[in-house]
Amino acid sequence: MANDPTTRASNAPVDASLGFTADNETTEDTPLLGAGGDISKATTAYESSTNADSDATQDVDAGEDDKPLPMAQILFLCTARLIEPMAFFSIFPYVNKMCKENGSLEDTDAGFYSGIIESLFSLTQMLVMMWWGKAADRFGRKPVLVFSMVGVTVATSLFGMATTIWEMVVFRCLAGVFAGTIVTIRTMISEQSTVKTQARAFSLFAFTGNLGILFGPLIGGALAEPASQYPGIFRGIPFFERYPYALSSFAVGGVGLVITVICAVNVEETLPSKIAARNGGEETGAGPSAPAKDTMSTWELINAPGVGLVLYTYQHIMLLAFAYTAVTPVFWFTPVALGGLGLSPLQISLFMSLNGLSQAVWLLLVFPPLQNRIGTNGVLRACATAYPAFLAIPPLLNLLLRGGFSTTFWIGAPILMAVGCGVAMSFTAIQLALNDVVPSPQVLGTLNGLCLAMASGVRAFSPALFASLFAVNARTQWLLGHAIWGLLVVIAFGFTVVSRRMPDYDELRKRRERKNNAGVDR
Repeated sequence: MANDPTTRASNAPVDASLGFTADNETTEDTPLLGAGGDISKATTAYESSTNADSDATQDVDAGEDDKPLPMAQILFLCTARLIEPMAFFSIFPYVNKMCKENGSLEDTDAGFYSGIIESLFSLTQMLVMMWWGKAADRFGRKPVLVFSMVGVTVATSLFGMATTIWEMVVFRCLAGVFAGTIVTIRTMISEQSTVKTQARAFSLFAFTGNLGILFGPLIGGALAEPASQYPGIFRGIPFFERYPYALSSFAVGGVGLVITVICAVNVEETLPSKIAARNGGEETGAGPSAPAKDTMSTWELINAPGVGLVLYTYQHIMLLAFAYTAVTPVFWFTPVALGGLGLSPLQISLFMSLNGLSQAVWLLLVFPPLQNRIGTNGVLRACATAYPAFLAIPPLLNLLLRGGFSTTFWIGAPILMAVGCGVAMSFTAIQLALNDVVPSPQVLGTLNGLCLAMASGVRAFSPALFASLFAVNARTQWLLGHAIWGLLVVIAFGFTVVSRRMPDYDELRKRRERKNNAGVDR
């Protein structure tokens, strides 16, 4: 119902211009509604056909939509979110050197083996992610979260003690096996929030993920090879001379252990069936009403209304993100004559910091009110429209340097990059779309596991593929070395097209409610 108080404004449909929303608070003034009172007539007809059970369900939904965000629980879950990116990125500063030393490799081969290690990590995640999602749906969110946090902590601590390439692979894959943290945290935040509060909750979730990406490499680089970096303290200690990367991995593992204990004590269970059992059979909590059938096969889940399209869109966005992340550092380093920017390590670190800061601002300050105004699909469409232009910025910057406009470059590049980082809002928006399209709260963990397993598959091949394509393009100088960006722009236009076909989440929710009520009547 367009003017029903229970209609979720944050997911209101948006027209192609992004100018108007079918918000329940502005229905009388919204041009999309047209003239002549057609919406009011349709609403009256619908209301007259709705039974008492449906009215009661809508009253409950309205109450759940007004439920305040349990900020303490969200903050605990966001703290748990730090572990996975810290563990993943902490080895980046030293993994190439570690591979070279453990495998007695040439400098040119170290990067290949480090890439293999990271690809195997992602492949392992892909294989186990669905299992963790199903386990969270069956055994409860909290036990799966705590168990997987312990596993990641132990595996990360052991990685620094590897003395061969094979040991590095085993410990890294072991960390990938315990990939249940990210699946379970996403699911628990979804269940702790409502449609009105999920934008704020997931903006915090994304922000803490960025903090993990920031602090992981800092800890890894600062504490690697302590006997060389801090000889006054660690020189002469046999353990750290034999295992030069152990202190770094122990530090990350220690942080993970502290966070694990905090979450084990304070995080509350959110699985609806577990809450119902604890409350004597009465389910509480946010989210759509569960259908009569609480479990679904993977195939049934994929074929549920809207799910397949949202899953595909999620992977399309992740492909763009992984490709950009793989190509950009090489592009910044590559000489201007070959199609790059020729930046120094210090300048590259400053650009990376600018990217991180800009994304944090967009996610924390811009995304929640924007999503509330134009809806989840509106944000996705806006980002999809901006993505091709964003990916056209790098070759433009290279042309400025080739033309000798260095002053213009240093003025324009930070501004363009800071503004362009707004496309990162699509990462959070598509997670909200995934929450809204889930057929039942009972399969939310499974759906998140399936989605992240697919994303791990994309991450397993895309960085190596696009980095290699950039290297080939720099060598051949197709389109002045800019052909790789042309390819990414084309892929981004694919996102632009699919963003126009996203499902209407309000309509899906009403359909589920009518189906559930029909099941109750029978």
